Amino acid sequence: MKDILIITPPFTQLNTPYPATAYLKGFFNTKGITSFQMDLGIEVILELFSRKSFEEIFRLADINNRITSDNCERIYSLRNSYLQIIDDIILFLQGKNLTFARQICSDNFLPQASRFEQLDDLEWAFGSMGMQDKAKHLATLFLEDLSDFIKECLDENFGFSRYAERLGLSANSFDELHEYLQTPLTYIDKITLRLLEERIQTHYPSLVCFSIPFPGNLYSGFRCAQYIKAHYPNLKTSMGGGFPNTELRSLTDVRVFEYFDYITLDDGELPVELVLSNVLNPTVNNPDYLQFKRTFILEKGVVCYKNNTTKQDYKQNLLGTPDYSDLLLSEYISVIEIANPMHSLWSDGRWNKLTMAHGCYWGKCTFCDVSLDYIKLYEPITANLLVDRMEELIEQTGETGFHFVDEAAPPKLMKALALEIIKRQLTVTWWTNIRFEKNFTQDVCYLLKESGCIAVSGGLEVASDRLLRLIDKGVSVTQVAQVTRNFTEANLMVHCYLMYGYPSQTEQETIDSLEMVRQLFELGIVQSGFWHQFALTTHSPIGDTPEEYGITPNYKNITFANNDVQFEDSTGIDHAKYSYGLKKSIFNFMHQIGFDMKVHKWFDFKTPKTNISPNFIKTCLEQQDVKPIKPNAQVVWLGTTPLTSLFTENKKGKNKHFVQLIFHTRSNAFELIFEEKIGIWMKQTLMQISVMKKEKTTFKQIKEHYNKQFTHFETFWYSENIQILRENGLLIL
Repeated sequence: MKDILIITPPFTQLNTPYPATAYLKGFFNTKGITSFQMDLGIEVILELFSRKSFEEIFRLADINNRITSDNCERIYSLRNSYLQIIDDIILFLQGKNLTFARQICSDNFLPQASRFEQLDDLEWAFGSMGMQDKAKHLATLFLEDLSDFIKECLDENFGFSRYAERLGLSANSFDELHEYLQTPLTYIDKITLRLLEERIQTHYPSLVCFSIPFPGNLYSGFRCAQYIKAHYPNLKTSMGGGFPNTELRSLTDVRVFEYFDYITLDDGELPVELVLSNVLNPTVNNPDYLQFKRTFILEKGVVCYKNNTTKQDYKQNLLGTPDYSDLLLSEYISVIEIANPMHSLWSDGRWNKLTMAHGCYWGKCTFCDVSLDYIKLYEPITANLLVDRMEELIEQTGETGFHFVDEAAPPKLMKALALEIIKRQLTVTWWTNIRFEKNFTQDVCYLLKESGCIAVSGGLEVASDRLLRLIDKGVSVTQVAQVTRNFTEANLMVHCYLMYGYPSQTEQETIDSLEMVRQLFELGIVQSGFWHQFALTTHSPIGDTPEEYGITPNYKNITFANNDVQFEDSTGIDHAKYSYGLKKSIFNFMHQIGFDMKVHKWFDFKTPKTNISPNFIKTCLEQQDVKPIKPNAQVVWLGTTPLTSLFTENKKGKNKHFVQLIFHTRSNAFELIFEEKIGIWMKQTLMQISVMKKEKTTFKQIKEHYNKQFTHFETFWYSENIQILRENGLLIL
């Protein structure tokens, strides 16, 4: 028997669990609360994409005369081929049958329907990739063909990473979702509820908590809660997660509480702890009786928001390490949907999810929900504690890959994290989201790479200095170019989030922004990107004062979800018409195609020609903003201790003593020659500032130490020898 059953309903990711339930379970462990977590999404997918299920799906589609398109007729005709290998395909995508890759890649092995029509366009993108990746892509297309069959012949709402998403998108009223929940169960519903029933019968929880991160999880969450209320009327249900945090803050519809007893907002640890306390002991003897934190309940037939406890939210260092136990970690499937290098990180391989800091250290972007706690309340944790948690997760999961899911990881903490990882000699792989700010110097980027960082993603948004100022992004196009260059030269992949349709954006600025992006890709300093159309959210600065941005919101009566707001831009531009051309262009840029094409040619309608110089980004990179080294800057040596060789040269009858320092790197070796005393000092200093040392050495300390024995420090520091060391691991942080 467990206190709490925590559930992520279908569907989110296929390759790794969404981390919210693991975060909560880790916290519950610190409080002695017993819990069990499950990712219904992956469990339903594995049940659905099996020979047993598809035998039934093909049968139902046939007897119900649902096979109407040529594509589905083809799939049905080839059903025996699909049934024969579907279980093997799933095993391969789980990493359990890797030799199957050769068979998958062989000609005329996989049955092929409409999803394979894009192979002519994508074959070259995988031509230089390994067989495993190509096989994963082909196997993904195989599953997507079957997914199309499900959507047409069984359940129009199906989607791998979302289900009935339209019912949650901008659902200002609960009417449509409520009505849909009164219809008969779908085939996928029946699988979902059977798995849910098994868990309830196994663990007999007192409270079932649903984490609803996205609109695509909403319907299934409600369907599960509906089942619980029908079959276990005394079992309490609660909803939290990203969707209610952003969408349900204006909730008034009492019908929602036919499904859920509690809806908690923002950080869930204390709210859920108080809910559980009231569930387990609903009496006046309980000091937490009727005390809640950011929780909606139904009271006397009215939706009430309760925030009446005097208890404060827990600090990040008290939340415990996320706990991934109970989850079927070996059962997740890695897919490669499209040839986008950053998307492959999201969908291929399993990642342990962690957070460096709660909230966003910048917290100013005008399009962002900066008024909400998950962004507004910034609280980092220490690098020591962060790496402690990484080691615990490695021990627990056997995985050394980490995705830090911060809104924007703080550079100072990233540096400290990297140093701590290196000092503990951990072999890990990690990536995160950042702002392209000036603190990401070339040296910092090299340090991050050395610690195992492989990629960063960040918002360039609209590549226009005017609009970046309006967004209050705190960066310029020039700065973004220089920072992305620093990451790229350190061999870290860079993904850019791009935006179009920002309030007051002109068509000229859209074309000019695309030209900037074209140049970033052509110069090789950005490797991946994706365009998003601007969406107005009610919790953003623009949502607070839309008139200042030249837009007129179309507000609706809100009784359920309230986040995205329809609006009219004073420019009158139909930004949506640019969507196809922008996305087509960046797809080509990612594969080094189309750089010689004028950017206005990507659109099948008349647009302005760009006003941006074809060498604009190149000129940005040539700008040298050389600043003096700060005295308190940390100096770190990433390399090994050099071997020493003394020798003497006779010049004009005088013997001069020299030291040859021999440095071995992972891939080669190099030699430096110093005068004997300076060379000995150099070796001792490198040992002192080794990254493995606990003590921090500043640039000021090095300079003072040098000047006690020698003269002309600046001449020494800017010499060719030091420059070579700087290129091989001598970093200024």
